[in-house]
Amino acid sequence: MQAAQTTKRAVVATLLACIACASAAADFPSRPVRFVVPYTPGAINDFIGRLVGQKLSEMWHQQVIVDNRAGGGTTIGTDIVAKSPPDGYTMLLTATAFAINPALYPKLPFDTVRDFAPVTQIGGSAMLLAVNSQLPVKNVKDLVALAKSKPGQLAYGSTGSGGSAHLMGEMLKSMAGVDVAHVPYKGLAPALTDVMSGQLSYTFGTQLALEGPIKTGRVRAIASTGKARMRTTPDLPTIAEAGFPDYDMTAWWGVAVPAKTPRAIVTKLHDDVVRVLAMPDVRERMSAQGIEVAGTTPQQFEAFLRDEIVRWGKAVKQSGAKPD
Repeated sequence: MQAAQTTKRAVVATLLACIACASAAADFPSRPVRFVVPYTPGAINDFIGRLVGQKLSEMWHQQVIVDNRAGGGTTIGTDIVAKSPPDGYTMLLTATAFAINPALYPKLPFDTVRDFAPVTQIGGSAMLLAVNSQLPVKNVKDLVALAKSKPGQLAYGSTGSGGSAHLMGEMLKSMAGVDVAHVPYKGLAPALTDVMSGQLSYTFGTQLALEGPIKTGRVRAIASTGKARMRTTPDLPTIAEAGFPDYDMTAWWGVAVPAKTPRAIVTKLHDDVVRVLAMPDVRERMSAQGIEVAGTTPQQFEAFLRDEIVRWGKAVKQSGAKPD
């Protein structure tokens, strides 16, 4: 008898919790939401965060505050979200570094898998390999040949040791068997400046960051880093096409919230972000930057993240990258 009453009470408690959770989701959000972007303002990550945040704000009739918290290879902003209340009012813009950092940093202040609830993958994009416009190369084969003829004399810049651009460069070096120096910077802008001035030979960057210098002829894009050509640059071959068929390094972005956020809230966030990603103007603006919109389920995004952690972990190990 006592066991039956205990079971009944447990069932009632569970039902009440579910009702309370559903009610909270129906009222969500009832106050401003913070969207942490662990990058500096101005680049592609900030562009995505502000575009999605603006549309959610209009949809919810609540302010979505984009909070740029750069530093520590994105670990500072990511840690803020990991330790925030799990109520849906603090979101994180995740990107490729989210999957790179578990292998790059010996000890993170959070667990990338256990401390977050994936919401959805926003999308992904290949990056561009851009060289100094005066460099006597027109394609990847030319670049590799030049590097082999001048071992140790060419240098490429990245957004920092262990970042996606660094690993893209190291993967190309490894596959091509060339000796090229790596110079890490605090962001793409200073690296790009040195490529344009000729102090560096090349770099890797997003279309958003490179389109201006490409149009003015200060740098020349010679390849993209994905498996297939980008829709926005259909005439630009991939590195894979240049004789390195296994080369496939694509950047991506998504949304996550603290672990233990109620499932109903995660579902609400997922549904609304996916609605934003389906808006024609949003798709158009992202497509113009070479971003392929995804809008996956939380389960699909979680599986994707686990695969990416393994994939980029191998790249970190192969490159020997260390945090700045």
